[in-house]
Amino acid sequence: MATYKKRGFKPKTKAEKEQNIEEGSTTAEVFNTLDETASKTEAFVAKNQKYIFIIVGVVAAAVLGSLAYKEYVKKPKQLNAMNDMFQAQKFFNEAVNGVAKDSLFNLALNGGEGKFGMLDIIDEYSGTQAANLANYYAGTAYLRLKDYKNAIAYLSEFESDDEVLAPLAKGNIGDAFVQLDQPEDALGYYEKAVTLRDNGYTTPMYLYKAGALALKLGQAEKALGYFKRIKEEYPDSSEASSIDVFIGKAEVIASK
Repeated sequence: MATYKKRGFKPKTKAEKEQNIEEGSTTAEVFNTLDETASKTEAFVAKNQKYIFIIVGVVAAAVLGSLAYKEYVKKPKQLNAMNDMFQAQKFFNEAVNGVAKDSLFNLALNGGEGKFGMLDIIDEYSGTQAANLANYYAGTAYLRLKDYKNAIAYLSEFESDDEVLAPLAKGNIGDAFVQLDQPEDALGYYEKAVTLRDNGYTTPMYLYKAGALALKLGQAEKALGYFKRIKEEYPDSSEASSIDVFIGKAEVIASK
């Protein structure tokens, strides 16, 4: 057990004197080791001072370069990309809400009136948020044009934390796989869309699609779970209006 020694303590017995000498020796050894380490460090720094300054300079240059890139290259590039994408977005929105859908979706993809299309934005402004968003627009346009393989390719490149766009992208990939007669792949993407975000718009929509597809694939128990979630968690959604019919159907199949 360690004991506390008062200041001014003087050893009296032979054993105490030997212990005091031993402790003093150990302490001296520790300080000598520290002194040696410090001396070696100083010598290393003195010997390699030139190289150390070079390394520090390289790191500082990299940090400053990164900041300069973000400020003077990346930001202007993003602004230019968004400006160049404006007309393509306009074509896309008109296609969604208008009549001449195919021609407008093609204009959104390939450009028109001397302006860039989404495919140009992806090529010219790679690495920007605008190019990332253009992948979503391009993939969705291809889906509407029934070019399902390109739809999957471009939508798969889109990355987002957005509450609605993120699950919509996964769900659109699911829709494309349905059209390619790959229901298992489609179900997987509908399930990803469900788990990616929880909101009153996309979640019940993809729960319904996942349930309907699971039922078609003979997975009645899974389908029943999805249908019941709509009824219990999203009673005000449009999907909930007729969900009892699907619950009943899934229950009958699951009980067989």
